[in-house]
Amino acid sequence: MENLTSLYAMIVSDILIILMIIMLLRKKDKSQLKTAFLCWLSLVFIWILGSILQILFQNTDIDPFLFEKFAGIGVWFSPVAFLAIGIIFSKSKLEFKWYHLLFLIIPITTGILSFTNEYHHLVFKYYTPHIDQMVYGDYFMIHSIYTYVLYIISIVYLLKYSIKNSGFFSKQSILLVIGILVPLLLNLFGTMGIIKITTYTTPISFALMAIIYSLAIFKFDFINVVPIALQKIVDRMSDSYIVLNEKNIITDFNETFLKTFHLQANEVRNKKFFELLKNNKIDAEKFEDTINKARHSSEIFAFERHFKNPNKYFNIEISRITNKRSFLGTLILFKDITQHMLDMQTIKNNQDILMERERLASLGQLIGGIAHNLKTPIMSISGAVEGLEQLIDEYDTSIDDPLVNSQDHHDIAKDMRNWLPKIRTHIEYMSDIITTVKGQAVALSNQEDISFTIGELIKRVNILMKHELKNAYIYLNIMMKTDENISLNGDINSLVQVVNNMISNAIQAYNGKHDQNIELEVNKDEKNVIFSVRDFAGGLPKEVQEKLFKEMVTTKGKNGTGLGLYMSYSNIKARFGGDITFETVEGKGTTFNIIIPIK
Repeated sequence: MENLTSLYAMIVSDILIILMIIMLLRKKDKSQLKTAFLCWLSLVFIWILGSILQILFQNTDIDPFLFEKFAGIGVWFSPVAFLAIGIIFSKSKLEFKWYHLLFLIIPITTGILSFTNEYHHLVFKYYTPHIDQMVYGDYFMIHSIYTYVLYIISIVYLLKYSIKNSGFFSKQSILLVIGILVPLLLNLFGTMGIIKITTYTTPISFALMAIIYSLAIFKFDFINVVPIALQKIVDRMSDSYIVLNEKNIITDFNETFLKTFHLQANEVRNKKFFELLKNNKIDAEKFEDTINKARHSSEIFAFERHFKNPNKYFNIEISRITNKRSFLGTLILFKDITQHMLDMQTIKNNQDILMERERLASLGQLIGGIAHNLKTPIMSISGAVEGLEQLIDEYDTSIDDPLVNSQDHHDIAKDMRNWLPKIRTHIEYMSDIITTVKGQAVALSNQEDISFTIGELIKRVNILMKHELKNAYIYLNIMMKTDENISLNGDINSLVQVVNNMISNAIQAYNGKHDQNIELEVNKDEKNVIFSVRDFAGGLPKEVQEKLFKEMVTTKGKNGTGLGLYMSYSNIKARFGGDITFETVEGKGTTFNIIIPIK
């Protein structure tokens, strides 16, 4: 009766596993996690099938150990397949190395010893389907310890990263815990004599585990989850983000994204990104083009876009996510600039407060520079910290591993060292940004004459203009035709503002055309340093040339005031005792020369 109950349970389990395998095969994605899970399910299926056959032929002359050997194929190799599931789930991808084959040594050895057991009895001294009468061989304990160690390591990977991404009390994490506890507790209590178990208890318990894990797959998208570091932190970010896989399907997002776009998680996860755009009546062409560029470049691509639902403006940054050169997905950041856009609109509608508008425009540029230039290195440093954390975990795990040699330790240490220069570079860059921004912020309310080099000036211009140039897809070519260590005296922040205003005017002269060039040339004659800002747009009309520097005149119509150039000219005259000249050819371009005397 007991065997009959076990038989029915295992037949039902194998049927369910076959259905799960079919359903998984019908899923179109070709992820490593899906492949590893299919392998594990297949091995569990073989294991249970062998036990079914053993019960069916128990009253025949066929040696029951023959079916044990068949079931053993699943028993021996399933821990390795499950370990692959844990590693892929935690690291998103598993890059195969030759030393991964070492994990197969014990399973292969067990298989060889099982098929030749009658000559040495190392696996079983006496085999019988009745577990209480079975006598194990000396090698059996080695295989058992190895099996449980691999399963425990796999379980740690799965639990750690499931809890990290979804929280301990998430449905996915709870299913993982239940699935793990079923076989472990049954075998543990059986070994301790608390409950009576048979040789069929273990395969049945692992079948239940497979069924529970399959529920996690089909109900809670266990297979499609892409673990993203610092999930709890990014959920508190003010910016929204989503992650796309290779087929532009949304695999991850933060809470801010859901709140900003008034969506539920089930309306976003595993949905096609371009369908989401279509529902918001957003033109997908710009997104599609930029996503394709980002996948093949380490750059961050940015542009602005207005969404009708919600009625907000976003500065959108698109970049690829990689792990040791392996492409993991595409990250899209949505930075809410609605308030900034509204402020700018208000400024344009109030032509009577020109001076205040100019001050706010400078402040807006400064804030934009801070947001853009600081967030990128901060995200990079966060990524580096996560990379180091993973390497530390890897090193800690490998300390007592007899399969890890000294060269492996050196390799891990080398990987750790590789992160340090990257972190140092970003920290130095952030320090430069803070110094520059601090100076420009002070300049809004206070002016101070100091000695500074040409190199310092150009560095500040580069930092503050980087954001505007990148958004406009304009390239600034700096041609240093004199010594950058030459010192000038005066208010460096005012001079930076003048040069930046010239570059901004040159950007606007292209009227939104992309992939254009602006030249910033630095020359020196006997008494002066000359900063020349050159564009290759249409040049200045004659009526504008006659009024330039004499009054507030603009070529931008209602979008311009002429205040920036007028103030720049006054600034150079009053603060530096210098001059601004220009050369223009209609249809070819304009060059503005800022002439600063050397004192």
